[in-house]
Formats: sequence, structure tokens, C-alpha cells
Amino acid sequence: MATCVDSSTTLSQKPNRLQSDDHSFNYMKFYLLPTFSDRVTFVPICKNREKALPMIMEQDNVEAEDLWMKMHEEAKLVVEQEQILSSYYYSSVLSHKSMESALANQISIKLCSFSLPSCTLFDLFLEILIENQDIMDAVKDDIRAVKERDPACISYVHCLLNFKGFLACQAHRVAHKLWLQGRKVLALLIQNKVSEVFSVDIHPGAKIGHGILLDHATGLVVGETAVIGNNVSILHNVTLGGTGKLCGDRHPKIGDGVLIGAGTCILGNIRIGDRAKIGAGSVVLKEVPPRTTVVGNPAKVVGGKDNPIKLDKMPSFTMDHTSHISDWSDYVI
Repeated sequence: MATCVDSSTTLSQKPNRLQSDDHSFNYMKFYLLPTFSDRVTFVPICKNREKALPMIMEQDNVEAEDLWMKMHEEAKLVVEQEQILSSYYYSSVLSHKSMESALANQISIKLCSFSLPSCTLFDLFLEILIENQDIMDAVKDDIRAVKERDPACISYVHCLLNFKGFLACQAHRVAHKLWLQGRKVLALLIQNKVSEVFSVDIHPGAKIGHGILLDHATGLVVGETAVIGNNVSILHNVTLGGTGKLCGDRHPKIGDGVLIGAGTCILGNIRIGDRAKIGAGSVVLKEVPPRTTVVGNPAKVVGGKDNPIKLDKMPSFTMDHTSHISDWSDYVI
């Protein structure tokens, strides 16, 4: 499927030239020629190729207004090292004037099909992202969360292009807005496409805060009435589900700063308190107090119900999955 770019970008109109060739041509013309610095106002490409990516990876504190420019710089440095990626990075990042456009393009290409073209989805996603600043604020918080908490994320642009948990979360934000607008059929279609493409199944009715990390994300299932707070980290194969055929409010409510380990099932309309930690493989059926650790099937509070061990740090930030687990059992291998 063709990549959607800003309308101001001029592409060759030769009928026998593929669009990908146009991207390569334009990248070579505008980004690799000696006159590049005269054409754009971005920071020039770093001449030290060996130190380019490490330099970017060390600069973690990026303000919201500088994030998009930072991603442009990262993309240009990547292309200097791997020119085979020039067409891909041009069409995905460098040809776009805003993060809204680049994100809408990336998601639309991932979710498109023969009967649902990428440009149709691009127009839909771009319109919603531009009209809803709260979504874009959450997007920026999410991308910073991935960069800060996931050691596998080498740059912000790497997250935008390659992290399916991040992309699935942003597609859900658009679907949720459509759901609230009463466009439920379209919202459910996006949910289905995200489930097929990313293996992440989040009902468009679910509410998700900002600063979210969906690490690996494969196998994540989130029910319709689930609520996920701010600054939450969730690993793969997690279910936030119901317990039967009951209708209405039937799914978990996850507080701020919670860490949910891989393979966890949290079932029913129960509350997971702020800054709680759910150990990998746990099955949680009852409310979890704030700042506590629970583990097991069924899950038990580390330290006991009457005297639980309280966490002094936000687990979603530390991503520490093992502290205090030995206190839960006298037989830990």
C-alpha cells in the first residue's frame, strides 16, 4: 500500500515510476546533496557516524515541543548509517511535517487492506489526532515512557516505527474517540484490525490513561469496561477480563503507577490500587491494596493481608519484577 505524506510534498508524476522510487529520489535530492543545510532548518547531520546513535540514545530528557524535531534528527542519523533505509525513513518520518501525520501514516499502513486503503485510514486517523490535543499529549507521554522504561528501545523514532505495543495503544486511542462519538462499528473494525495485526485486543470502550508502556504486548486483552490509569506498565499475555456473562461494569480498574507482569489474569470489576505490583503469572480475583505486591494463583499479598510489605518506589517506573518475591514463599528457586 502507498504511503501517505503531507500534501505539500512533491512526488514525481511519471506513470512508470513506483511511489517507493519517488521516496528514494526525493530523499537523495533533499537530504543527501551538499545543499541540504540550505534547504531545511533542522540541526545538520552528525558527521561522526560511529558516535551518532549512542549520542542520541544518551539524550533522554526531551521536552514535548522538541520531541518531533528530536525524532527527525534520529531518523537522519539512522539513514546516514544505513542508507538502504533512506526510502523507508523518508516516507515514514522525514516527509512528514508533524508527529500527527507520521503516526497516522504508520498506523494506517499497518492496518490497511485491499478493501480498506491506507489513505482512507490515514485521513481518519489524522483528523482525530489533529482535533484532539489530549490524545497527542498522551501519545507523547507514551513514547517517552517506552524510551525511559524499556531498555530495548534505542530511540524515539525506533519506538514510533517498530514498537507494536505503542502503535496498538495509539490506534486504540483513536478507536476510543470514535466509540465515544457513537461511531461504534468503525471503532470495532479498528479493534479487530489491531487484534489481527498486532495481537493486541483492546475493546474501544476501555479507558486508558497516559504514560503507558505495553512491553512486547503480544496476547494483551483488555475488556470493554476496563480502566487503566496513568503511568502503567503492562507486559505481554495479560488479560483484564470479566468473569462470566454479566453485562455492565464488569472489568478491572487499574490505578496509577501499576506494574502488571507477563501472563497475568485480572478478572472482574475489582480495583488494583495505585503503585501496586502484580507478579508474572498471577491470577487476581480480589482487590489489591495500593503499594503492595501480589503473586500466585490465586494471587496473595506479599507479607500477608494484615501486614503487607509496602513498596516505596513506583513499580511501573522501576520495572522490578522480583523484589519481595522470596518473602512470599520459603521455597523460591
